[in-house]
Amino acid sequence: MKNLFENIISREKISGYKNPHVKNFEDEKINSVLLDNLVNIRKICSNSDDITIQKLKICSIDCAVITCEGMYDLKSTAELVINPLTKLNIKDCKSQNLFEYVTTKTMLSTDQKVFYTCGQLFKFIMSGFVVLLIDGINCGIAMGIQGFPIRGIGEPASEMNIRGSQEGFVEALRVNMTMIRRRLKTPELCFEIKTLGINSKTDICLVYRTDMVSEELLNKIRQRLENVKIDNILESGYLCPFLESHPLSIFSGVGSTERPDTLAAKVSEGRVGILVDGTPFALTIPKLFAENFQSFDDYTIQPFYAALIRLLKYTAFFISTLLPALYVAVATFHPELVPGALLYNIASAEENTPFPLVFEAFVIHLFYEIMREAGLRLPRAVGHAVSIIGALIIGDAAVTAGLIGAPMVMVVALTAISSFVLPSLYETIAFLRFLFIIVGGAFGIFGIAVVMCVIFINLCSVNDYGVPITSPLTPFSLYSMRDVFIRSDWKILGKEEMNISDMPGSEIK
Repeated sequence: MKNLFENIISREKISGYKNPHVKNFEDEKINSVLLDNLVNIRKICSNSDDITIQKLKICSIDCAVITCEGMYDLKSTAELVINPLTKLNIKDCKSQNLFEYVTTKTMLSTDQKVFYTCGQLFKFIMSGFVVLLIDGINCGIAMGIQGFPIRGIGEPASEMNIRGSQEGFVEALRVNMTMIRRRLKTPELCFEIKTLGINSKTDICLVYRTDMVSEELLNKIRQRLENVKIDNILESGYLCPFLESHPLSIFSGVGSTERPDTLAAKVSEGRVGILVDGTPFALTIPKLFAENFQSFDDYTIQPFYAALIRLLKYTAFFISTLLPALYVAVATFHPELVPGALLYNIASAEENTPFPLVFEAFVIHLFYEIMREAGLRLPRAVGHAVSIIGALIIGDAAVTAGLIGAPMVMVVALTAISSFVLPSLYETIAFLRFLFIIVGGAFGIFGIAVVMCVIFINLCSVNDYGVPITSPLTPFSLYSMRDVFIRSDWKILGKEEMNISDMPGSEIK
């Protein structure tokens, strides 16, 4: 099916679309003649105004400092680089002597690197580095003196917790790495930085514990990242299709989190985290379906209450997914399943509506999704007003005008509230809700049961990186169930380290 779809798309491909390709200057070597290098740099960047080149003489040798405006700290550059170099006095100074002095006998920056290609030069200056080129030397020196503005550490917007840290990831990769290091002060915690994106040159960071992670799992992730060939990576979601093994499944084996404490906990279970520069959302691999019903608060409150909250989340999942479809199916095909008094109220409410129940359910949920999307995309103050006004006015007006029945409005409201309990599954729930409404209106409860079986089979087929997404529910393990529907006390959980490679059905060595 996938190959057929790709073949159809390739036949319809417009000539204006081109495959991503590496630019010619990427592997071009730095010349030993300074003037030629400066001319080439200006040519490559089309003389862009934000690329600044400052010529200066150091010990009578022509040099140039290259920066990208707004990306570096001007004050620190003047104090740590420009002033010391201009005051430098080396007897019988030659280009090689100056290069050796800067690279080995002094430390102008704690993050100092030597590079040899134009591609590396542009990546460094556009990452906040200050680059020094010396006439007669066929390489450059990059010094990390970043000064670009970043958002301050604040509360996570998508994962609200009552207890625990109120810090969330930010867009700066190094800051996110620091927040994880603060929580896991162990030398086994390892950060592995790679660069992806042909044009964006985005830094990504693999986070794992060498004493917990499986080398097989780590190599699979590295191999898939090496196959990422796209122009730009502007968010961690760009990587998900390359990391997932089942593109046709509606369930993902790649998790995401905005909380450093959550990522630290996942890494301590033998998983691999992926941080992407420019986004506060980190990826965790592999992911289990049961994790959608867990939160950090579950591990900071009493076990009995954590178990109650998890059962409520499972109930909310089935309500938000199946309630509209069951209402339509039962009222249309199986009225004998409804108590007489309730059936009379439903019949009287739907008597004056001109549309069948399945059409009402589909349209009212479609309107709800439109209002939700409008509330998300508008400014927050206006967005909340749109959602509230839309729900009150449109719902009340639709019932008053006789377009839909009052029970349907109640079903939609309960469904919408239940879907907010599981934000990580919202996209899946929204899709399944519409699917079940259509099937329930066409085939009744029998159709809903058949589609549920197909969805469960699709869920069980997801086995990214050798770990079944449904583990430990299937394959079943009674011992592992101590942290699924219920949560055991920390006196029990803390006795052993949980490793993802030891989950039931795992094929990871």
